[in-house]
Parts: sequence; structure tokens; C-alpha cells
Amino acid sequence: MNHLLAMNKLFSTVFAIAFCLFLARCSNEGVVPDGTPVEVSPQVAARTTDFAFNFFKGVQATQPAQENLFVSPLSLQMALGMLLNGAEGETAQQITKTLKMEGVSQSDLNQAYKALLEGLPNADPKVEVGLANSIWYRNTFQVESDFLNVLRQSFGAEVAGLNFNDPSAKDKINDWASSKTNGKIPKVIDEIRPEHVLFLMNTLYFKGDWKYKFDPKSTSDAPFRLANDSEKTVKMMSLKENFKVAHQASYSAVQLPYANGQFNLTLLIPDEGISANQVIDGLSATAWNELRTSLLKEANVRVGLPRFTLQYEIKLNDALIAMGMPKAFTDAAELGKINPTAPLMVNFVKQNTYLGIDEKGTEAAAVTTIGVGVTSVGPDPYVCNRPFVLLISENTSNTILFMGRIMNP
Repeated sequence: MNHLLAMNKLFSTVFAIAFCLFLARCSNEGVVPDGTPVEVSPQVAARTTDFAFNFFKGVQATQPAQENLFVSPLSLQMALGMLLNGAEGETAQQITKTLKMEGVSQSDLNQAYKALLEGLPNADPKVEVGLANSIWYRNTFQVESDFLNVLRQSFGAEVAGLNFNDPSAKDKINDWASSKTNGKIPKVIDEIRPEHVLFLMNTLYFKGDWKYKFDPKSTSDAPFRLANDSEKTVKMMSLKENFKVAHQASYSAVQLPYANGQFNLTLLIPDEGISANQVIDGLSATAWNELRTSLLKEANVRVGLPRFTLQYEIKLNDALIAMGMPKAFTDAAELGKINPTAPLMVNFVKQNTYLGIDEKGTEAAAVTTIGVGVTSVGPDPYVCNRPFVLLISENTSNTILFMGRIMNP
């Protein structure tokens, strides 16, 4: 069981990084083939990328070093963006600072999230991307109409008042999340407590076939060296093709395109003697942009990537507090734009994710839930045969969807 857990945690991390890259804006990639460019202001796009790497490092600091990690910066940003519209005073300032959006007006930020919500699903017609938002509130609790309207207009949010005392309420919420993630994340709410008055939710779904597919006949058992130097056997996919590659100070990078090439999975394979955590420590928006600039040349290389699936869940309270928004989680939280008189606070922020990588392509999903309640390398440098890092990103918006650290596939 520990072995499987370690494996799952490793792949979680890899895919989390991959989706973070999906969010990054690429102004020098040229015209989108058979798709629609994702238009986001350069100011917001740069800060979105900055948040993605800060979030990934913040989560890493709260999790055991030997475990997989897989998160979606984009999904969290959308959920926090909705919460921000209900916050005031210092609470709003802290959320804005955590999002790296200081100096960006609320209206401009809402417009940017709306652009991603509408643009990412149309960036590549051969890649399926789904983004959805919702708010579920206790039907005896009064929610400000202005707050609900902005969530509908800017976030396309579905709004529903439910009898939270009815056991079927959580089933309706879970069914919504499951339907928006193609059944990959069937449950996100275990219980609705008496103090809970509303849930803000974002779902993100991604499914893309490789531009260059792996031949199942080339998949074979292969050793994967764990962080403690022990080995396990994985199903290693193998493909030799022309890929964009780069060599940085502590790792080798290779980019695997999906479909038309508008979305990519970027693998960061640490050099010998370098850990995946050390690679992550060196990542930043600046380092990412430098890497993307380096990933311009193609080389005919063999890529080895384990075939795996993983499910991951993480509570983000501690990471977000450390990132600069502690007040929202206390009884001093200022959430008066949701309800001006109720003593509200954020009870929890959590994320459920799924990742599946095989010879055909990648399927990934994330659900971010915010609960609000009343107070109370060797000769083959591109073979992922040891802990590695991955990111999934979209070119024109430079948006990072997922990021991951795969310690044990």
C-alpha cells in the first residue's frame, strides 16, 4: 500500500506541473493552428504564471518530500477569484496579494478569468478542455444578489440554493462535479456540517491525444528509481521522435505536444544527483519563461514516460495561509459582499485531482472547493526513470493548468 501511495504521489506532482504550464501565455509561438488564440492581458497573464509557481512551491512545503503531488493552479485561481468578489477590507487585500494581482482592478481580473473560461476550451478543437463554476448555498441563508450576479456574469457560475439538512444535497453537489469531470472525480463533499452555508466550486477537465502517439507494442516493464534509491517496476512507454528539448543547469526538459500543438506536456527530468524537489525549488515565472525560450530547437530523441493513473486530494488551508491570506480562515474574515451581517469565514479550501497518462494521450481533472461557514540524467536524458517534474500549459495565454512532482509512479 505504501508503495502504491508513493507511486501515486510521484505522478501527481508531475502532472500538476504540466497543467501549470498550460496556463502560461506564449506571445512568440505564432498563430494558433485551427484554433482560437486565448486573449488575456499581458499584465494578468504574467501574474497568473507567477501565482502558479508560488502555489506549487507553497504546496510542496506542506507535503511529505517522498510523496506525489498533483494540483491545478488554474482551478484554484478561478475559485479564489470568485471568493475575492465576496471579500472586503484586509481579507480582500490578502486574497489579491496571494493571487499576485495587486494593482489589478476587480473588473479587469474578472474579465481575465472570463476570457480564460471562454477561450481555453476553444484554443485547440482537437483537445477537450472544460471549465465550470458553481455556487451552492443553504436555502435559508441570504446571499447578496450582487455577489451572485457577478459570479453568473464573469464566471458563468451555476447558482443553486439547497436544503443542506437533506442528505441528498451533498449528492447533488457531487453529481455536478462528477459530470463536469467526465466521472473522474466522483466525490468532493463528504458531509455538510451545520455551520456550512455555501460552497464555491471550480472544475477543470482536460483530455488530449498526443500529436505523436506512443506505440503500445513499445511499452515494456522497466525499473523506476525511487528517491530512497530503491527500485520498482513500471510500464514504461517509449517513443523516438522530433521533440523540442533543452538542457538547464539541473535538469533536461522535453516538450510533448497534444493534437495541433497548442497544448503541451513539459517534462523536467533532474540530472543525476539532483532531486525533483531541488528542481521545483529553482522554478519561477522567470525560470519558466527562460525555459520556454530555450525550448525552440528540435532533436530526434527517445522519450520514456511511465503509463499510470492517479487520484489525489489535498487540503490547501495551510498553504494559502503561508502564501499570505490568513484572515479569511479566521472569525475576523471580512466576507460582507456575500452577506453583510453574517459572521462568515472560510472553513476549508481543498482540491481533488485526477491524472491518467497512456499511449494515446492524457486525461486530467481538478475540482477546487471552497467551503464558507459561520464562525464557530544518463545516456537517455529524456527517460523518466527517476523522480521528475511535469507541467501542462497552453501556448498563447501562457496559462499553467497543472503541475506535478512524480516521486513514485
